[in-house]
Amino acid sequence: MFSEETRAIRVTVAPTYLQDQSDPDEARWVWAYTVRIENRGTEKVQLVSRHWMITNSRGRQEEVRGPGVVGKTPMIEPGKSFEYTSGCPLDTPSGFMAGTYQMVAESGERFDIRIPTFSLDLPREHRSTLSQEHRTLN
Repeated sequence: MFSEETRAIRVTVAPTYLQDQSDPDEARWVWAYTVRIENRGTEKVQLVSRHWMITNSRGRQEEVRGPGVVGKTPMIEPGKSFEYTSGCPLDTPSGFMAGTYQMVAESGERFDIRIPTFSLDLPREHRSTLSQEHRTLN
């Protein structure tokens, strides 16, 4: 898991490789990521938009901007959290994502909170299997 806190708002991300939706022969690797946004502050906040930078392993970047997340603009009370799951396809077997959420405080103030940079890597099982095959061949 990857976490970052900005202005008493903690964002935690847990990525998962989706082997059943991926097709390496077609240069398609897919990940799901679950995000938990915790309001550790004293004021109610609303998530109004997102900004993502998605980078594949060749360094090619894709920028994604839009309202809310998964069709929602959640209001998060102090001491409460909001969690959602989304997905990301890549044309390389690894990459990373980072970004910001724009929030609006109960006072009307707008501010950005950081989403931690997180990696999209194939599961370790693949590397373990390759290592085991390598040992068998030697």
